[in-house]
Amino acid sequence: MNWDRIEGNWKQFAGKVREQWGKLTDDDLDVIEGRRESLSGRIQEIYGISQDEAERQIERFEKSLPDQSSSQKQYGSNSSRRNDSRAPAR
Repeated sequence: MNWDRIEGNWKQFAGKVREQWGKLTDDDLDVIEGRRESLSGRIQEIYGISQDEAERQIERFEKSLPDQSSSQKQYGSNSSRRNDSRAPAR
């Protein structure tokens, strides 16, 4: 998942961020507004971890999110398979 997508859809992703880092408050999420650097800084501050560790956690979080483009590709290929199976054999 691209961080630009997360930032652009922050309201949808904020809940998942809250699940991952439960000590973050709604006010924290409002201040962060999808900015990766702000998220990293708050995680460091609240959890008392290094910048490197915060970045590793964010990277793992980012990779754990489903990639919308591959879901659409997969759906498209499944859709065409279904159409092929309904076509009469010649």
